[in-house]
Amino acid sequence: MNIHQPMSRRDSLKRLLQISGTVAAATFTGWSLDGPRSVWAKNEKRKFIIEGLGQTKGYAVKELTQKVFEAAGGITRFISRGDVVVIKPNFSWARGPNLAASTNPEVLESVIELCYNAGAKKVRIADNTIHEARRCFAITGAGMVAKKTNADLIYPRSSLMKEMKIRGDRLDVWPVFVPILEADKVINLPVAKSHSLSILTLGMKNWIGAVGGRRNVLHQDIHQTIVDLAQFFKPTVTLIDAIRIMTKNGPSGGSLSDVSMKDTLILSNDPVAADALAASLFNRRPEQIGFIRLAQKRDLGTYDLQQLDHKKVVL
Repeated sequence: MNIHQPMSRRDSLKRLLQISGTVAAATFTGWSLDGPRSVWAKNEKRKFIIEGLGQTKGYAVKELTQKVFEAAGGITRFISRGDVVVIKPNFSWARGPNLAASTNPEVLESVIELCYNAGAKKVRIADNTIHEARRCFAITGAGMVAKKTNADLIYPRSSLMKEMKIRGDRLDVWPVFVPILEADKVINLPVAKSHSLSILTLGMKNWIGAVGGRRNVLHQDIHQTIVDLAQFFKPTVTLIDAIRIMTKNGPSGGSLSDVSMKDTLILSNDPVAADALAASLFNRRPEQIGFIRLAQKRDLGTYDLQQLDHKKVVL
């Protein structure tokens, strides 16, 4: 079937179940060209932002991850029994975790465990990588985490991209990664790092790894593209991994001299606020970052953190 033609729900499910033998049978919610029929998350009106700070020598990253969710009311505030959860990390580059080009595997492992503890039916890891996916998943530690936690690791392929109406200022119709559409809940789990075009890549830019097509075209008006995608994708929650951040030569890096230890996690149900707080780790004000400024103007959230319930967790 041509991926540019409408795909039936049955065909999409069949294709999902053929992904390198990694996807177990599950019940999906269904979607149309206009988007998912059911909302991923019941977005609560009360916005919050949690800073998790690992300040004790030898602190446990997994414990810090658990603590930030506890401070937000617990994982069951976001994940319900029977949910199919998709976690969208950033594993675009075949780089080891110590180089801060990819989501910290310990953070990913902890989030998966929390979802299963909340009664999730299945947890899936989905990212459309830039380097070859098998290498990325092996070198970043994603494959190891998936095996250890029994999460499904989704390998990107063109048959899993479905053209959807983005309805953005720049993007109208664009191929979107089907497993993300089919989830009951989606957790955005990016790593914080520098970027040669957008200055930073944080939570909202992470959605470029949730689409297919000619992604080089998306970089031609990158700030507007990021905001268009952020308007389309509405995660249940965003958790920004800033345990290690890449301060220069992003987004791929490749040298330990590019890396700074921040020992920080940022959890929020406001994607603009999450990126705004993460930007401060790079000594950047949110209004200096084009996509953060545009996203607030689009009413996708706020970078005025005083409007949110703001808590700090220190470990």
